[in-house]
Amino acid sequence: MKMTHVIVEGHVQGVFFRSYTERQASLLNLNGWVRNIGNGTVEAMFAGADKDVAAMLEWLKIGSPGSRVDNLRVETVDSDEKVTSFEVRYNHH
Repeated sequence: MKMTHVIVEGHVQGVFFRSYTERQASLLNLNGWVRNIGNGTVEAMFAGADKDVAAMLEWLKIGSPGSRVDNLRVETVDSDEKVTSFEVRYNHH
């Protein structure tokens, strides 16, 4: 399955960024996940219609209230993941 892999850099942890991302992805009927990663960034994977993924990327450039997005790193990847909804994933440190 083709998925869009995104790394969001900036002030994106501790500002409910994952929760807002989950809400926006659900509104756009996207499947996948979002999680914090150890270096202060957020990682996400999205699958869905091209126009909906494009709308999600535009939303991510602005981000959630209280966040500051400095950079998006985006790539299309082939994934074996079976995603049927969108979820927030929590890391186990």
